[in-house]
Amino acid sequence: MLKINMFSAADSVKGQGVGSAYNELMNLMRTRLADDFQVTVNKYGRVDLTHYHTINFSYYLSTFLPGRGRKIGYVHFLPETLEGSLKIPQPFRSIFYKYVIAFYKRMDHIVVVNPTFIPKLVAYGIPEDRVTYIPNFVSRKEFYPVSAEKKQALRDQYGYDQQKFTVLGIGQIQERKGLFDFIKLARNNPQLQFIWAGGFSFGRMTDGYAALKKVVDDPPANLSFPGIVDRDRLVDYYNLTDLFLLPSFNELFPMSVLEAFSTGTPVLLRDLDLYQAIIAGDYQPAKDYTEMNQQLQRLRQNPAAMAHWHQQSLAAAERYSEEHLTTIWRAFYQQQAKEG
Repeated sequence: MLKINMFSAADSVKGQGVGSAYNELMNLMRTRLADDFQVTVNKYGRVDLTHYHTINFSYYLSTFLPGRGRKIGYVHFLPETLEGSLKIPQPFRSIFYKYVIAFYKRMDHIVVVNPTFIPKLVAYGIPEDRVTYIPNFVSRKEFYPVSAEKKQALRDQYGYDQQKFTVLGIGQIQERKGLFDFIKLARNNPQLQFIWAGGFSFGRMTDGYAALKKVVDDPPANLSFPGIVDRDRLVDYYNLTDLFLLPSFNELFPMSVLEAFSTGTPVLLRDLDLYQAIIAGDYQPAKDYTEMNQQLQRLRQNPAAMAHWHQQSLAAAERYSEEHLTTIWRAFYQQQAKEG
């Protein structure tokens, strides 16, 4: 049986998509792939493969130790994708960005969650044949649709109006996520109710912290911030809502979109180029705030359109299911062990 060690601190900060992706893969390894691989976490014994999920400096140092086997790196971000997320002053920002690429170059093979990252990694000097695209996925045991009656019960449980069209956003509270557009939508649509589940995972280091904190502390009457919601309760928020809206300016493959798909929730996204490579046709696109507002108005008054996007979400969930990704990860690890 192949031995794989995972190096990860992905779940050390709550509310990160990286942590959700790591937990989903670990659950897959412990259940569907338990007979294929022997998995350890943050250990230093001799293994066939070492999979690095985060870029901690201690993990970088471990790449120089014997017994690591073939080194696999998970790329959840590039230096340019950190812009608008964290405030890192110079010269520390440049040093950190160089470290990120140096970490990736220490790997024998790279896994990206979005294929648009491949040419960018090549531009950084990483050969294309050392990069593989494997999408994120979510468990349908954790994220699933519920009946109309259950939706109403969930609104009662969490204190939301039964009659109002409800819009949900999920993610860290930061400028990159398009929070200011989400807030503007709430202010300009007082007849609707808006929810943003997430928090300041990196505190004052968050880009736009002061302005966003002011709104979170005193939001419009129709906008609520429940904070970072535990993963086992997130399914309730998707199911009590009518529409999932993510106005991000920069994403990789957001777990929140996959979670919305898995619950059958219609999805409205800022139409980023990277989405075209992975989920084109699965969501209602909008290029900017004005178009988001127009689509919001159209969808809430168009049951047929909402039914269409509900079906598209369920179809997308099939492609990014545990069953499908089990086959992909098994073949990937086995192939990497052969090449090692």
